[in-house]
Amino acid sequence: MDLLSAVLREARFESAGYRWLELGTPFRVGFDRPGLRGVHLVTRGRCEYALASGRTAPLGAGDLVIFPRGDAHLLRSPGSVKGPVASGMDLATRTPGIRLRAGGPVPDTVVMCGAFVVGEPDHPALRGLPRVLQVPGTAGRPQPWLTPLVTALDTEARDGGPGSDLVMARLSDAILIRALRHHGDTAPEGWLAGLADPYVAAALEALHADPARPWTLAALARVAGLSRAAFAARFTGRVGEPPMRYLLAIRMHRARSLLRDERVTVARVAGQVGYASEVAFAAAFKREVGTSPGAYRKAAR
Repeated sequence: MDLLSAVLREARFESAGYRWLELGTPFRVGFDRPGLRGVHLVTRGRCEYALASGRTAPLGAGDLVIFPRGDAHLLRSPGSVKGPVASGMDLATRTPGIRLRAGGPVPDTVVMCGAFVVGEPDHPALRGLPRVLQVPGTAGRPQPWLTPLVTALDTEARDGGPGSDLVMARLSDAILIRALRHHGDTAPEGWLAGLADPYVAAALEALHADPARPWTLAALARVAGLSRAAFAARFTGRVGEPPMRYLLAIRMHRARSLLRDERVTVARVAGQVGYASEVAFAAAFKREVGTSPGAYRKAAR
């Protein structure tokens, strides 16, 4: 399995559904349910997104925008800085295919709105994702790779049939994965940018495949086929943190997952994440997580 697929599975990315929103100017639609990470594709008209921080950006037909960290946001008609806010957070509870309406009486903007959830939000790979991931359209149309996925999703939502929910979930997954891939190909740094760099990707794959191995900077540099200095600079520049720091994050994430299973002793957890002794593991875990392995296990029950 390739690394992106493996990480998405480890982090437990799941689609929470898609609906079509027909909007009439003026409109303001809010998306603020904790745990849901918004995905929006403008299929007709124009709007803008707005974050609580004040960050805004225009969106036109063909533009896709994703909020990978789950930031609360608005979709609004351009310049609509005041006025009532309709809730877009019932998207995941409506019957597939229904088109929801908001704003003025004449719909002039259509947005395919969806969301996904992440079962393991503390996965280290997610730290490199931006707050906003935007995939611009071309001449009012989505990117060529996006068009057939959206068409299939729209058809499935309209026609339904046995297994429709699963088909829509898989199409939604495909949209998310292709958007992440597109971002990795164009982003200057971040975990996805590291995957696009063959030298860094080789090290990332090795670290995720066997985090318990007694890795050193020299060993990782050999995997990447670079000198230690060149590898350290390249990895840090792409991923956003040094390789050994990233390894520690992988180990601690895996340790938290293992500690939730009471059948696995703390000593065994220590060995499975690369520590020769339970004492060394407990010290590292408390330093990074802020509590002891035993206390973390009790709190996770």
